[in-house]
Amino acid sequence: MSARPKVLIVEDDHPLRHFYRTVLSMAGFEVSEARSGYEALQSTGNDPPDIIVLDLGLPGFGGRTVLEDLAAQAHTRHIPVVIVTGQSGAAIEHLDADCLLTKPISAEQLVGAVRKCLASGAGNKER
Repeated sequence: MSARPKVLIVEDDHPLRHFYRTVLSMAGFEVSEARSGYEALQSTGNDPPDIIVLDLGLPGFGGRTVLEDLAAQAHTRHIPVVIVTGQSGAAIEHLDADCLLTKPISAEQLVGAVRKCLASGAGNKER
């Protein structure tokens, strides 16, 4: 991992993506963005990030599909994923709670989850 961990933000909502970028950049992370699941998977091919912040509610190629694809690829299955979602209850009960944030989230929650998941190596290993 580099001196400044690389975070890939995968979020289709522009204001949220900008908020996440600002917060994580100010916390010392190197940040890149993807607006869709397809963009996210393309960007992990050449230069995989150290961690991914992933919205589950992406249109089209959704967050769950991204999780499945990341877990299926040898070069990405080790990348921790912080899942951010507006979903609750049964829809998310099987997901890794250590790396799960339910919207709305604060700057402190986002930075804390990213740091915790990087430190523990938690993520999509069981998906």
